[in-house]
Amino acid sequence: MKKSDYIEVFDTTLRDGTQSATISLSIQDKLLITHKLDEFGIDYIEGGWPGSNPKDEEYFEKVKTLSLQNAKICAFGSTARELNKVESDVNIQKLLKSETEVISIFGKTWRLHSEKSLGLTDEENEELIYQSVLHLKEQGRKVIFDAEHFFDGYNDNPQFAMKMLNAAKSAGAAVLVLCDTNGGTLPARLVQIVENVKKEVNFPIGIHAHNDAESAVANSLLAVEAGAVHVQGTINGFGERCGNANLCSVIPNLILKMKKQTGQEKNLDKLTSLSHYVDEIMNQVPNARAAFVGKSAFTHKGGIHVSSILKDNMMYEHIEPDTIGNRQHVIISDLSGKSNIHYKAKEFGIDLPKDKEFSKKFVSQIKTLEYEGFVFDGAEASFELLLLAELNEYQPYFEVTYTKINVLMNEEGHKYAEAVLKVKVGDDIEHTAADGNGPVNALDKALRKALVRFYPEIKNVHLVDYKVRVLNERNGTAAKVRVLVESSDEEKTWSTVGVSHDIIEASLQALNDSLNYEILKMNKSVVQHPVSSILVQQFTLYFNRLVV
Repeated sequence: MKKSDYIEVFDTTLRDGTQSATISLSIQDKLLITHKLDEFGIDYIEGGWPGSNPKDEEYFEKVKTLSLQNAKICAFGSTARELNKVESDVNIQKLLKSETEVISIFGKTWRLHSEKSLGLTDEENEELIYQSVLHLKEQGRKVIFDAEHFFDGYNDNPQFAMKMLNAAKSAGAAVLVLCDTNGGTLPARLVQIVENVKKEVNFPIGIHAHNDAESAVANSLLAVEAGAVHVQGTINGFGERCGNANLCSVIPNLILKMKKQTGQEKNLDKLTSLSHYVDEIMNQVPNARAAFVGKSAFTHKGGIHVSSILKDNMMYEHIEPDTIGNRQHVIISDLSGKSNIHYKAKEFGIDLPKDKEFSKKFVSQIKTLEYEGFVFDGAEASFELLLLAELNEYQPYFEVTYTKINVLMNEEGHKYAEAVLKVKVGDDIEHTAADGNGPVNALDKALRKALVRFYPEIKNVHLVDYKVRVLNERNGTAAKVRVLVESSDEEKTWSTVGVSHDIIEASLQALNDSLNYEILKMNKSVVQHPVSSILVQQFTLYFNRLVV
């Protein structure tokens, strides 16, 4: 394999992606996404800008506790503010304090910015880039230089833009990333510039494209064709304004269409799951029409299309859907239902008996649950419990038989929440109560308090994230909600889901599944009790309705 055949993939979802107008991530969100990106095989994960806010500084402290297998964490920042003060520059110091092996810094390569924004002469800007890269390099860091506004700068004054690139190269940068920061460069012009730069510098080149002209993916792929060996982007194309190059489109095109080697090739069938997972963590509605990973990407409805794909799906599908973890869907048929169940079972590590044929009724009920609002791409534990229940390998360990929630507010505005529960475990009933910061927190505490006597292994379980999404906004306060809960026992994290018109009921569904999942995983021999969790009960109810 030629070295040029391997393309480095640099993910900036946690930095550039969070600059989307509707996105805000907690530190725990960022750590969860980091783990998924590493698991997928991303080469570099740009975690944030430690010099811009305390949250990113804390992220770089906590990310050190993750045992990453594939990715290198990268801190992002700018060149120093003043000449001859690089070592004392606060931004540079915080980049080094993050202790990441890799640092990406941006410098001005458009004279307009250098003159008007920084007030520097050409020589001063060049020296600022050189000194900043050199200092980081001397401190043992691998430096990725982001040439900000490069394409606009090159169009304005190619000599100035190239001089800034060469300054970073001379100082020891590992790769020179050409940034289409305004996102307005069209493909034909971008190719000309990348080819010119590649000839002149004879050095590893990268591409960082924005989508303001709807060309970010095309520009990224064409840059690779022109000699780039490093591609930056975000999952689902999140980013400032119109977003960044969508790695969920860039990566499969690189591997499947351009035959380039990347670190994600062996995990490409997890791409759709990764896309949906990031959407769920970011509390975003997945784009059904997204290329490759969208629900509609391989969906066919009626007429000659359906007739043709049943004979040979290549007639109307440019790749095999399962190559990227998606699936073919025929609107008028349930032919894809069984394959979906088997795919998800494989995805979650469940071996289905070879002679086990899931009934059409079971497949229909899974679809009914999804129609009702349940999602399982972001709630793997709930799906696994449901699947194991169908295989008669799991029954819930407890049942909540009584729930009472009190929420009071006094004249001073102080809130008080109390949850009273009756929880049945086998033939025993535990009656307990707990206070909390709010109704869900009180419910969570009361449930754990009731169960710890029977299952002491849950004492280390705690919630790390709680998200609510309104499913049908037009119904206002009568709308149905979906609750997604992330739980952890310090060794692993898992997600569960609940759906109801009542946010408390939806929360209880998700909490029930969360604790049942932990008990199941902690006990090799499953002691089954004749009870049923809310999710399984709801599934059974739908099933019975269908039979009637």
